[in-house]
Amino acid sequence: MANFEAYQEYQRIEDFEEDSPPGEEDLLLHVPEGLKDSWHHVKNLDNFFTRIYHFHQKNGFSCMMLSEFFELVQFLFVVTFTTFLVNCVEYDVLFANRAVNHTGPSQNPLDRNKVTLPDAILPSQQCTQRIQDSSWIIFLLIMAAIFWIYRLIKVFCNLLSYWEIRQFYIKALKIRKDELCNFTWQEVQDRLISLQREQQMCIHKKELTELDIYHRILRFKNYMVAMINKSLLPVQLQLPLLGNVIFLTQGLKYNFELILFWGPGSLFQNKWNLHPKYKRSGNRLELAQQLSRVILLIGLANLLLCPFILVWQVLYAFFSYTEVIRREPGSLGARRWSLYGRLYLRHFNELDHELHGRLGRGYKPTSKYMNSFTSPLLTVLAKNIAFFSGSVLAVLIALTIYDEDVLTVQHILTAITVLGVVITIARSFIPDEHMVWCPEQLLQCVLAHIHYMPDHWRGHANKSETRDEVAQLFQYKAVFILEELLSPIVTPFILIFHLRNKSLEIIDFFRNFTVEVVGVGDICSFAQMDIRRHGNPTWMSEGQTEASIYQQAENGKTELSLMHFTIQNPRWQPPQESSLFISHLKGKVQHDAQGGPSTQLLLSEAPLCTSLQSNESATGPENLLASVLAHPILTASGLQGRDRRFIPPSTAASAAASVLASLSSSQLPHTSRSHAHGLLPSSVHSEATMYHSDHTIPNRSNALNSEFASAEMSLHAIYMHELHQQSSHPPRTSGQWQNSMPMRDPHTSMGLQAHSGHGSSTSLPTPVQLGGWKEEEEEDEADQEINSGSTPKPGTGSSC
Repeated sequence: MANFEAYQEYQRIEDFEEDSPPGEEDLLLHVPEGLKDSWHHVKNLDNFFTRIYHFHQKNGFSCMMLSEFFELVQFLFVVTFTTFLVNCVEYDVLFANRAVNHTGPSQNPLDRNKVTLPDAILPSQQCTQRIQDSSWIIFLLIMAAIFWIYRLIKVFCNLLSYWEIRQFYIKALKIRKDELCNFTWQEVQDRLISLQREQQMCIHKKELTELDIYHRILRFKNYMVAMINKSLLPVQLQLPLLGNVIFLTQGLKYNFELILFWGPGSLFQNKWNLHPKYKRSGNRLELAQQLSRVILLIGLANLLLCPFILVWQVLYAFFSYTEVIRREPGSLGARRWSLYGRLYLRHFNELDHELHGRLGRGYKPTSKYMNSFTSPLLTVLAKNIAFFSGSVLAVLIALTIYDEDVLTVQHILTAITVLGVVITIARSFIPDEHMVWCPEQLLQCVLAHIHYMPDHWRGHANKSETRDEVAQLFQYKAVFILEELLSPIVTPFILIFHLRNKSLEIIDFFRNFTVEVVGVGDICSFAQMDIRRHGNPTWMSEGQTEASIYQQAENGKTELSLMHFTIQNPRWQPPQESSLFISHLKGKVQHDAQGGPSTQLLLSEAPLCTSLQSNESATGPENLLASVLAHPILTASGLQGRDRRFIPPSTAASAAASVLASLSSSQLPHTSRSHAHGLLPSSVHSEATMYHSDHTIPNRSNALNSEFASAEMSLHAIYMHELHQQSSHPPRTSGQWQNSMPMRDPHTSMGLQAHSGHGSSTSLPTPVQLGGWKEEEEEDEADQEINSGSTPKPGTGSSC
């Protein structure tokens, strides 16, 4: 009976179109009932939930409208200022190529030939005449005016739409505008789910789940993540001399979405339904030819618009980055997560703020890993270039201090500026000779935060090939700027010569991996995180999945996404297959924890482990992660325990399992907590007792909850990767410590013995909610910026 109900929940329905009549897709039906406003039967729930999410993430109505207003002003400024510079400035006068003679009775004879700024600006009549005489300038201004008016209309529509969302927050969700910043997204989501029970925003389901809301907000993004995971989109190019290059820019991504999701001739007939003809296999070849023609037309349109887009990209980059480069030349050597990296590393059903927070936590470890590579040849050249440039700069500065008239010498300021930039860039290639790096440990620390890592990286962290692949996910900011500038030129050729060849594969992908869910519409089947349909046997899904190689998600994406979503949404009730997987994983964790080190021991090793990973400013959760990652190295090296006996070597999996078991036991029912907390040290006990799923935690602990939820997911990522490695590459010989128990503190050992019966019975426990932490609003996309280099450091900057 349960299986039949689950089948009914996900089967296709024929009358889903009734939820959104034609022409009313963008309407929000607002029905007043007396003095109380009511939102029910909302048309286009995708837009509705997405706007609710953006309203929360962008800090309310005022911030959003102010940002959009300044975007309009910014565009107007760029166009106007560029037109002024091209047509209204006399550059011969400005550069003193033509003499200026100021005459007048009150004019100082010494200042008659001095050039002033008004001298270089043409009169308004002459400036206007220049613009009128250039048909090319007039054409560009007309195009810019049309685009600006379009943007103005869109801003006005957004104003009306988000004003309605503002009223929804105040009247329906009972969140005042001054309280919005105090609410996490998970709390807003809980209120949305409660409101559905009172007012039927969605008429096809009595109750909404967290997954329904995520599916609505992330419908198209889940498709993009799946296509990147299955290597369907042509973003990897083989170029002469450069080899394999990843090229994915904002412009190219926009064109992919335009072609597939919402543009003319796209595969979706509206924002929530795939066109029925794409769900049938009979005419797949004809549909592939039709899609190929659409791609060709859009590619040609990009080719025609290429000059205009290129001019705008150059102007925008010039106005945006010139001042930053002048002030901080080293910023070009900083790194950022690439657009491809954000899609490759993104879980299914992971919201933007969750992704940005996770990648933000992984920024420093990844920067340190990339900084552990440098070129000895470049280091020698950089030191000498810095010496010669610094010598010349020192002389010029000394002369300027002695006599400020030196600054009036032609090009002297230019020379000082250029020399300063050269010195800054050269120093970025000189490594810190006192820093010791451990590439393998750093890469493991990176994995703990980004959650995905190809199998061939393991054991090869010090190889330049691994470094180059990490650089594809974590690119230089200079490379990002260059790619965006080249995007208008490269994008048409990728569409015409590469994406068109994938037309049949794209048609098959959307037919095979689209399912219709009641009350949600058509979604990517990977987004259901269905272990049976898309699980991978080497990722703990053996015996639970029926997926073929074509149906399996790569790199454990299904399993890791399921764990991430479960931890972030502890109240969500997963389907039966997912519950079995979670129960199996928890049972495996409990079993492996019996042979792992104690949490007290891991915490006692934290200072040494954070030093080993060059992490001088680690927080509590980061210290725990560092201990889990470094513990196998410390035990294998013969580090003595507190009881003067050697600790048997253990793996990162057993260390992670020990901590996860402790966290899990701290969330057991109250009647057993007094015993369960024996597994936790006092430093963790006071924190772990706060993390339960009854949502009674005060707001002041939200940040702490988010950090420990992130730490729990990091531990799961480490643990699941270790088990995957063991499954894919089983050890040939067993170590001498394989069957031995690690040394523990006496009171911990007693705690374990007291729970031995419980531990033995949890090989297949009933489904228990993982996590229990509320979500915290993460920081924006602004990345920190740290420089890096290109091969392992020699000499004093050694590696482990």
